[in-house]
Amino acid sequence: MAPPILKLLDGHAVPQLAFGTGTALYGSNASLPVQRALKAGFVHIDAAQMYANEASVGDAITASGLPRDKLFVTTKLDKLAPGESVSDSLKGSLKKLQVEYVDLWLVHSPIPFEKAGELEAVWKGMEQCKSEGLARSIGVSNFRPKDLERVLKVARDVPVVNQIEFHPYVQKQLTPLLALMKQHGILVESFGGLVPITRVSSGPITPILSRLAQKYSKTEGQVLMRWLEAKGGISVTTTTKEERLKEYLAAYEGGELTSEEVAEIDEAGEKLHFRHFQKHMNDF
Repeated sequence: MAPPILKLLDGHAVPQLAFGTGTALYGSNASLPVQRALKAGFVHIDAAQMYANEASVGDAITASGLPRDKLFVTTKLDKLAPGESVSDSLKGSLKKLQVEYVDLWLVHSPIPFEKAGELEAVWKGMEQCKSEGLARSIGVSNFRPKDLERVLKVARDVPVVNQIEFHPYVQKQLTPLLALMKQHGILVESFGGLVPITRVSSGPITPILSRLAQKYSKTEGQVLMRWLEAKGGISVTTTTKEERLKEYLAAYEGGELTSEEVAEIDEAGEKLHFRHFQKHMNDF
């Protein structure tokens, strides 16, 4: 079974599972890993200006030979040079990625645009990119409630996603943000979804993941991916290992969690707050 397809509030469809080009691939040549991911069956590629590897991602997209309409390409705005427009910035990324448009264009972080009026102006620039056909959908990343509220006050186009670190150990702290996002139809796009396994050696959900992995003949990582699917979120993950690509794609072959199992993970996750990335997200 292929990963699910989710619907964004603007009507566009997005593959629920994405291959990320940050973390281990940050600042490196991502061409071969992205080619491997595309060959394995990933169709959603998550890039960013900040990762400093868009050109190699573009090489992989071109080398794959896949039709553009069969791919979903995301990239993210980092910072703007003096006098540079959001549209100009995206055009630079499009050239590197070797595509005429991106499916999803995100503001990577609100932090570079904290001064009065800056974030609002950037969002109007994002909307202009959509109007010009440079981006099919637009959204945000690492936005707290106060950041999202600033955008919502001026938005003609509501952000379709907020890409954030999301897993059972941050869910409780994120409650106000998740409620605001749900109110406006904004999807959670998760990075760091496997942090409870990779960064916490033994936490409250560890025995539950172990038990469910055995029950469904899955890995603990696959169980976490199923948990995220149950939450209605998009999952961004990355690896340099071919066997991991297969593991991630196979997560959707059986092993769907029951509502009781999802609730059990939720409840256990509330016993520990652990955030690995973007510490400003603790500041609500």
